[in-house]
Amino acid sequence: MTLVSEILDYNHTFVETKKYEEYLTTKFPDKKMVILTCMDARLVELLPKAMNLRNGDAKIIKNAGALVTHPFGSVMRSIVVAVYELDADEVFVIGHKECGMTGLNSKSVLEKAIASGVSPDVIDTINNSGINLSRWLSGFEQVSDGVKESVNIIRNHPLLPKKLPIHGLIMDPGTGRLDLIVDGYESKK
Repeated sequence: MTLVSEILDYNHTFVETKKYEEYLTTKFPDKKMVILTCMDARLVELLPKAMNLRNGDAKIIKNAGALVTHPFGSVMRSIVVAVYELDADEVFVIGHKECGMTGLNSKSVLEKAIASGVSPDVIDTINNSGINLSRWLSGFEQVSDGVKESVNIIRNHPLLPKKLPIHGLIMDPGTGRLDLIVDGYESKK
């Protein structure tokens, strides 16, 4: 059985037995918050539980390293929409210890892409089109650096209100402990 078949079989039972009913909510986050966090599999259930979040409490955006890499990319668009259209009034950037983006080596990623069949000509074309793949595929040396950089990009975004609290935290993926790196209320005083 393929993975997609397994998922669809389970989904059929899930819907038939109405297990979805316990998750019913609206599109508006009950706790009026948007979270940018890492796509790390260890955080899927741990992060909401460690923050006392239930389904419907927060808008959660996930990407590699919880990084905002471009002020007008899809992550920022999601944050702007969450603030103006979905009533979020605080932003939490949550990185985590042992993140795969720590010391990410773009050369290694590109070598693996080539080994999987991506043509070196494609990589050259992308690099020559104004996209710096080495920068695009880089991470950070310290998780706190990535969190602070993302907080700063969000905080200084021209489309967001200056009084919007932007918090930065780091989670331990083993215990769920959160450490505050940037207090979004302090920067608004």
